[in-house]
Amino acid sequence: MEPENQTHVSEFILLGLSEYTEVQPFLFGLFLIIYMVTFIGNLLIILAIISDSHLHTPMYFFLSNLSFTDICFTSTTVPKMLLNLQTESKIITYETCIIQMYFFMLFGQLDSFLLTVMAYDRYVAICHPLQYTVIMNPQLCGLLLLACWLLSVLVSLLHGLMVLRLSFCTVLEIPHFFCEINQVIQLACSDTFLDELVLYFAFGLLGVIPLTGVIYSYSKIISSILRISTAGGKHKAFSTCGSHLSVMSLFYGTVLAVYLSSAATQNPRANAIASVMYTVVTPMMNPFIYSLRNKDIKLAFKKVDKHTSYKRIICLKFRKMPLINRVEN
Repeated sequence: MEPENQTHVSEFILLGLSEYTEVQPFLFGLFLIIYMVTFIGNLLIILAIISDSHLHTPMYFFLSNLSFTDICFTSTTVPKMLLNLQTESKIITYETCIIQMYFFMLFGQLDSFLLTVMAYDRYVAICHPLQYTVIMNPQLCGLLLLACWLLSVLVSLLHGLMVLRLSFCTVLEIPHFFCEINQVIQLACSDTFLDELVLYFAFGLLGVIPLTGVIYSYSKIISSILRISTAGGKHKAFSTCGSHLSVMSLFYGTVLAVYLSSAATQNPRANAIASVMYTVVTPMMNPFIYSLRNKDIKLAFKKVDKHTSYKRIICLKFRKMPLINRVEN
């Protein structure tokens, strides 16, 4: 018996990471901590870059945008999951699901594009150091950022419009903690051939091309570093791109691992758990990687801390002053 078609869907059911109710409080606490660490860590990087004029360079311009994207990327999925865990509700409305899917793809694709642009920035800095300021001028940086946003918006909009044309069956359970596009398409009763074709074409074109650009950039970077005669020069050259290489490897490595494992196994719940790595863990790790491996960011954090401490001391002194002195001042 075929499932009954439904022309209009009002809601989906997110099955989440676990069906056992006793682990829900633990999951809520764990993901709340991870989300707070991600939000605060990436926000501190943005504030440090804005407050320190020495970091007003193309590399840190793109890093601040990457941190902003990571905050938004995590915020598309985790708050809703926390709400469902707290209220013990697994329902997500159709409209909310479509919006969540759109912004998840938008910021996920933007993450990939920004990492590619940052790889190109490191390629120019190491392979063409004398021309770096000429090539990576503010106009080019702005155009590259605008191109990243436009491509991400258009691709996400295309996928969202393709999903809107689908009709769904009565079985509306999504074996995930958010509205993942593959899982949503699998629930459709109408023909999904065109949707899957567009999805795989976009993934191949906009996933493989950025990754190819990154690999090409780093092949040139490694080749240039190996030609440096002194060990100190090699270490200095590698230290300028070590943080980005770590972040890029973590992002692409986890994404590829999740999608390759999903193709090999037919367990949706296991795939949902594996996807936590690139949707939640990777954005949390980025601030730690950049703050631990980057001396400029460490110094900027210290300046922000000193500035905050100075303001706190001034406020405390002002509070301790007699009221008459305050009025006179």
